[in-house]
Amino acid sequence: MRKTQITIDVELDENHVPETMTWNAEDGGIEKQETKATMISVWDDKKSEALRIDLWTKDMPVDHMKMFIHQVLLSLASTYERATGEEDIADWLEVMAEEYAQKAAIKM
Repeated sequence: MRKTQITIDVELDENHVPETMTWNAEDGGIEKQETKATMISVWDDKKSEALRIDLWTKDMPVDHMKMFIHQVLLSLASTYERATGEEDIADWLEVMAEEYAQKAAIKM
C-alpha cells in the first residue's frame, strides 16, 4: 500500500486570522503554492455528517470569494454526477450555481 499527503500551512496574525496560506500535494507536483482560500470537507461515517474547514486570508478580495464559491458549486455538481450517475440532479445544481452567480453579480 502506498501513502501520499496533502498539507496546508497557515500563518496567523495576532488575532488568529489567516494571513498567508500555502499548500502542498507531492503527487500533484504542488509545493508551497500560495492560496487565498480553502474549503475542506470530510465525511464522518460514524455520525453521518460532513465536517468542514473553511479558511481564507484577510486580503482575499470579496469578488474573488464570490467566484470561488461559484466554482465550488459547479464542482459539486460534477462530483455529484460522477458519484451517483444522477445527471438530472447535477444539472439542477449547475442551474442553482448560475442563479447564484447572477444574484452575486459575478463578472465572468
